[in-house]
Amino acid sequence: MVGLLRWVEPTAGGLLMFVALLDLFLTVLYARAGAGFISDRVARSTWAFLRWVSKAFGRHRPIVLSLSGSFIVVSLVAVWALVLTVGAALIIHPYLGTAVRSSGGSNSTDFLTALYAGGSSMSLVGSSNYSGETPAFRIVYLFNSLIGMSVMSLALTYVMQIYNAVQKRNAFGLSLQLMTRGTGDAAVLIQGLGRDGQFSAGYTNLASVADLMVSIREAHEFYPVLFYFRFPEPRYAPSRIALIALDTVSLIRAAIPDGKSRWIKDTVSASQLWDASISLLETLEHTLTPGKGSRDRGEVSDAERELWRRRYCKAIAALREAGIETVSSEQHGADAYVAMRTCWNRYIVDLASYMAWRMDEIDAAISR
Repeated sequence: MVGLLRWVEPTAGGLLMFVALLDLFLTVLYARAGAGFISDRVARSTWAFLRWVSKAFGRHRPIVLSLSGSFIVVSLVAVWALVLTVGAALIIHPYLGTAVRSSGGSNSTDFLTALYAGGSSMSLVGSSNYSGETPAFRIVYLFNSLIGMSVMSLALTYVMQIYNAVQKRNAFGLSLQLMTRGTGDAAVLIQGLGRDGQFSAGYTNLASVADLMVSIREAHEFYPVLFYFRFPEPRYAPSRIALIALDTVSLIRAAIPDGKSRWIKDTVSASQLWDASISLLETLEHTLTPGKGSRDRGEVSDAERELWRRRYCKAIAALREAGIETVSSEQHGADAYVAMRTCWNRYIVDLASYMAWRMDEIDAAISR
């Protein structure tokens, strides 16, 4: 039995270390949403726990939820470190007192001592008094120290890149908020893009927004943990950012007639903004709620259609007020707007709900 344990524990420990390193590779180096099988589960379960706990804080709930992203990052690093430490301990445990000995003369063989020796073998400081006494375990200690150094470097780099991406996303959210003059209304944004029908002056801004949306979409693909950085201000929410972007394109395509301003509807930037926003929402849904799939969009109720029609009519009035020519048939324009909004509204609703937002906080234009 003892001889069997001398092989079973090291084998299990090696597998644990391999699993942790594979997840670290898929999460940090491969960097595609949904690739990490440990990190994804840690992030989703931690977010679910914090969302549940935050309900007890009442009006302070947004503050508690704003800690979720940082808490998940710390949890990921802690889980990787713990799994690697347990794996190293399982490898060392059967050989404590023989191939692995203490320089202090005490050679306890319990598993807690193995955890101490295994964790210290991966430490950059190397303060443990346990060391390998055979060539094989000297190599194990060398291998563990290289793993510890590499994991620490990768983890620090990963954290820095995440916060850089968070800053860029928040800057983009604030930029959209300012472009809508603090209203979150895409119609106000379009007013600024094409006042008096001069969209050529504002096209550069539209192109800039489209480019930033592509960047934000790829950032969320590289760092799925970005999804869980949920700040108290709605302007930073990915659902709010995507809604403003998609509503902008939907209104441009549904409200602008086939006249001198038609070109704005057919520009690469408009298509890019639409496609990147849809892709971001699909990536978010696939990562946050895997298995649901984009096919289950749900039925659109008559009440929702009527709400969207009223939103379209308000937007039309705002565009005309800015001197922008609109389609002559509001009915046809409203039908086109409703058809386009049907393609993306359910994504917004699902994402807002998952991230504990009310729709009146995300869709400020309709709630006004």
